[in-house]
Amino acid sequence: MQPPYFEYHNPVKILCGENALDRIPSELYRLAASRPMLLTDAVLQRLGMNELLLEILKAEGCPPVCSFTDIPVDSSLSVVNRIAALYRENDCDSLLALGGGSVIDTAKGVHLVLSSNTDDILSLSGMENMQRGRHIPFIVIPTTAGTGSECTGVAVIRNESQEVKMEFLSPFVAPDAAVLDPRMTLRLPPRATASTGIDALCHAIEAYSCLQKNPLSDAHASAAIRLIAQHLIPAVENGTDVTHRLCMALAATLAGIAFSNSMVGAVHAIGHALGGVCHLPHADVMSVLLPHVMRFNLPKASQHYAEILPMLAGWEKAASTPKEERAKAVIHCVEDITAHLHELCGLPVRLRDMQAQKSDFPRVARTAINDGALIVNPVSLSAEQVEQILHQAY
Repeated sequence: MQPPYFEYHNPVKILCGENALDRIPSELYRLAASRPMLLTDAVLQRLGMNELLLEILKAEGCPPVCSFTDIPVDSSLSVVNRIAALYRENDCDSLLALGGGSVIDTAKGVHLVLSSNTDDILSLSGMENMQRGRHIPFIVIPTTAGTGSECTGVAVIRNESQEVKMEFLSPFVAPDAAVLDPRMTLRLPPRATASTGIDALCHAIEAYSCLQKNPLSDAHASAAIRLIAQHLIPAVENGTDVTHRLCMALAATLAGIAFSNSMVGAVHAIGHALGGVCHLPHADVMSVLLPHVMRFNLPKASQHYAEILPMLAGWEKAASTPKEERAKAVIHCVEDITAHLHELCGLPVRLRDMQAQKSDFPRVARTAINDGALIVNPVSLSAEQVEQILHQAY
């Protein structure tokens, strides 16, 4: 149904395809930048993932003035503040983020601190209506195909003292450009390919079924679901296939654009809480929670889930499934995909697979019901109902 009013925003220029990385120097020139700061993590640094980028930048006369390569898997507010201070100390004029969700979200946080002319990102919490600050040229190069963070207006960063993941929302947090080059995900192991791919699927399904969905977000979510259905399992089975890698990178971006304009839902609300309280990997948590939350949402979201069936399983499967069974069939499809990935590479399908502790569930539930993603979930949840979902997923 057409919503009476909605807003759509996607300011990110997307450079997508083989050798897209080679276009970064011209993008820096277009943005009047020549002294970039490179952000990445220690694993990518050790794997030499930044070497090709450094060669390209050096050849074009715009090598990084400085680099920060110690961004942790579960980044934090203090890391953001440290990087912003280093940027200023070295008189940098732009940001390059090479990595997965943690690196990109950290870079977004740094971008907010710098553009808002503050020293502490915590001072910007709760300021989703902030005005545009000083422009800081900002380019991201995803090395996973899942978060979609390269095109979203949100940064999720951990508050260590409160043990919660904070969401910083602003239309001005998105980068100027996102570079989707399949060479950047060719080294992604099968297990990480699977978990990040399911994260993208979760983004697309929640974007398509949440209360804030709209025709434009639906178009992006639909395209993402179709690409994931066709290319996720082949990408896990054959990670050197450039076509599968590129299609999964594009799917993640499409899903990111979708949920950035419609939001997500209870899967992410509970997932953020599990990450903050129990320090569980975000993408793995998504793969476990998705079918359980979908089953809980079924009374209110059945029409939207039913519409997903041909996208996920094909028109023949949809046509042969009775209309009243199509929504449930989508949940079974999701479970079949995660079960197949579990067999292929050990993707977790239960919270116990990640050593989650039942004793943490009451605290996780209290944290989840205060997460902003819950606002647009098709069904409202109490802390008791969140605990129920957690036990079902255990």
